[in-house]
Amino acid sequence: MGQIMHKYSTFLFGTFFLLAGFFAPLVITKAQAIESRADYALLMDVNTGVVLFEKNGAAPMTPASMSKLMTVLMVFDALKHGTLSLEDTLFVSDNAWRKGGAKSGGSTMFLKARSRVSVENLLRGIVVQSGNDACIVIAEGLAGSEEDFALAMNDRAAELGMTTAYFTNSTGLPEPEHKMSARDLAILANTLVTDYGAYYSMFSERDFTWNGIRQGNRNPLLYANIGADGLKTGHTRESGYGLVASGEQNGRRLILVMNGLDSKKERAAEARRFMNWGFRAFTPEVLVEGGAVVRALPVWHGDSAAVNIAPKQRFQVLVPRGKRGKMAITLTYDRPIHAPIKAGDALGILRVTLPNMPPQEIAVVAADDVGRGNFISRALDSLGYLLFGGNS
Repeated sequence: MGQIMHKYSTFLFGTFFLLAGFFAPLVITKAQAIESRADYALLMDVNTGVVLFEKNGAAPMTPASMSKLMTVLMVFDALKHGTLSLEDTLFVSDNAWRKGGAKSGGSTMFLKARSRVSVENLLRGIVVQSGNDACIVIAEGLAGSEEDFALAMNDRAAELGMTTAYFTNSTGLPEPEHKMSARDLAILANTLVTDYGAYYSMFSERDFTWNGIRQGNRNPLLYANIGADGLKTGHTRESGYGLVASGEQNGRRLILVMNGLDSKKERAAEARRFMNWGFRAFTPEVLVEGGAVVRALPVWHGDSAAVNIAPKQRFQVLVPRGKRGKMAITLTYDRPIHAPIKAGDALGILRVTLPNMPPQEIAVVAADDVGRGNFISRALDSLGYLLFGGNS
C-alpha cells in the first residue's frame, strides 16, 4: 500500500475549502500585471504581506527625504519608551540652522537659531514640511550629534530587517553611502503604520505653520480621495522624484514605494494609478479562522490515532478578481507524526496557489495534546508501519 516511508505528505484540498474560512504574512514574491515608469517600485498588501508589484525592490537607491521616515521612527521609539515626551523642547543649534535652515536652500521648517522648540512641533516640521533643520535638531537632541544619531539609525534599521539601509545623516541630503532600497522603505512604512498608531495620524495632516510660514504637505495622494493617509515624498537631483505612501479602503491597507520619477506630476499620476490598481484588482478572502480545525492527521505511537490541526491565527489570502475558482489549497506535513504531541506544536504548512500569484501560506499546529500510547498500541503501530509504510 505504498513505500516504506513518506517523509512529506501533501493533500490537495481544492476550491471547496474556501467555505471553511484564514492569513499569511510570509509572502515575499510578487504578482504583477502592470508596469511602472519609476526606476524603483514596490506595492504591498499589508494585511496579507503579498507584494503585488516590485521593480528593483532590493537595489540600493538614493532615498532623499524619504529617509526622514527613519528619523521620525527614532522619535516615535523614544516617545513609546518614555525617554521623550511631545512637550519636551530641544535646542536649535547654529549647526542645525546653518545646514537646514532658511538660508540652506533645502526643505526647511524655518526654525530660529538658538530657540527651543517642542518635540511635537519638530515632528510636524519633519512630517508635513520635510524640514532638514528639524531633523538635525532631533538628531542632536537625542544623540548629541547627527553622526551618532545616524549610527543609532543604522542599528535600529538592522533590528527591523532593513538589510540594504545605511544612514549617514538624519535628513536624506545626498551623501555617497546614504542608501536604502524600496523593500527597506516598505518595512519602515509598515512599522510606522502598524506599531505607532498613536502618532501616525500626523502623516495625514495637510499643512503646518511655523514662524508665520504655512507649508502644505507634499504628498499628492492626500488630496486624491483614495484613502491615503501618509507618508513621505522625496526629491533630489540624484534620486529623482519619490514617494512612500499608504492608504486604506474598506479595512484593507496598501503600502507603495516609488523612486526615480521625472517630475512631481509624473510622481502623482503614477502613485495614484498604482494605488487604484492595488485596491481594485484584488480581493481578500478569509479561508479559515485562527484555531479552527482543518483536518486530523494520523499519529504514530500515541494514545490517540490522530491529532487535529489548526492555524494559530486567521488565514486571509489575496485573490485576483474573478480568479476565486482557480484557487488550489494544499497541506504539507512531515510523516510519520510521533507522539507525544503538545497543543501548539508546528506540524505542517497550509498553502494557497492562484494563477499569476505567489504562494500564500501559514503554519498549522496541533490543536490538542496527544500522549504516548501504551506498550501494546506502540507495538501494533510499529507492526503496521513495517507492513504498510504508515499508509492507513
